[in-house]
Amino acid sequence: MNTAVINNSPTPATPARSQGVWAAAWKRLKADRVGMVSLYIVAAFMALVALTLANVVAANWQDEVGVPNAPPHFIGPKPAEAVGAIAVPTGPNVDISDIDPLAPKYKEWEEVAKKYKTVETVKAETLILGGDRLGRDILQKVIRGAEVSIVVGLLAATLATLIGTLLGALSGFFGGKVGDLLEWVYNVFTAIPSILLIFAFAVIFGRGVLSVVMILGLTGWTGIYRLIRAEFMKHRQREYVRAAEAIGASTSSRMFKHILPNVSHVALVQLSLHVVSFIKYEVILSYLGLGVSVDQVSWGTMLSEAQSELILGYWWQLAAVTTFMALFVTAFALFTDALRDALDPKLRGLE
Repeated sequence: MNTAVINNSPTPATPARSQGVWAAAWKRLKADRVGMVSLYIVAAFMALVALTLANVVAANWQDEVGVPNAPPHFIGPKPAEAVGAIAVPTGPNVDISDIDPLAPKYKEWEEVAKKYKTVETVKAETLILGGDRLGRDILQKVIRGAEVSIVVGLLAATLATLIGTLLGALSGFFGGKVGDLLEWVYNVFTAIPSILLIFAFAVIFGRGVLSVVMILGLTGWTGIYRLIRAEFMKHRQREYVRAAEAIGASTSSRMFKHILPNVSHVALVQLSLHVVSFIKYEVILSYLGLGVSVDQVSWGTMLSEAQSELILGYWWQLAAVTTFMALFVTAFALFTDALRDALDPKLRGLE
């Protein structure tokens, strides 16, 4: 008689795969309410910038749709100014053909002129957020200005962060002659006052959005370089890096797959600070005539215009641009703070 042997021993469970660095960071970020709200605000601004780049929103910001310095809707139209009445002559027209030989041609010229007569558009007495001295809509201007200022701030900060992170990683990981050479380059850039260096690059590159990005990116990497260099010097001797080297990981893999994710919170914090700083620098450069070109608008040019308008009591352009700028800068800083906390290895319990 054959008897079947039943094995009741439990089947070993397959060990669950641990989460990656970015998946764990996203999970921690979702648990941060302030960080998620800030992310939504930043995403809304980015969507607005994308729409303005595609000329879907604020495409006609240069149109003079309102009266000069039109107030916002909630204030109401300006009181009508008293104008002296001009007496209009009445009675039949006087025949002056005897003394004016061109009088018979007047009627003919009037009929010809009607064919080329332009229609005068009625300008609004009030606008949503008011108008500037030319009657342009401030809401459209501040949206179009957000495109220039945010693009300049983000691109310049990204360029500076990439340069500083790459050079800092090379200097901190390799040291030796590579580190000495990069330290010499760093000392050359820091020996010159930053504002003079910015002006020097501004003379070389000229005006325009791309020029401002290059100017700020090439002058703003030095602080990031020092911090990333110190972090790489500290982490290159850690056990996890040596273990990766022991199993045959390449130099680039150890630098950018093992060390960089664990020091990325430093770069992100610096990125956030530089976005804010570079938006301010764009304001200064535009105010001095070294920023964006004259046919463009940015938060910097709007603040420059608002300075003269504020003296006359027209405060709405200043209020609009400062509100938009403060909202974006605060949301971006809070979001980067939350992202830093999600990526910081000390907060993840890895150190």
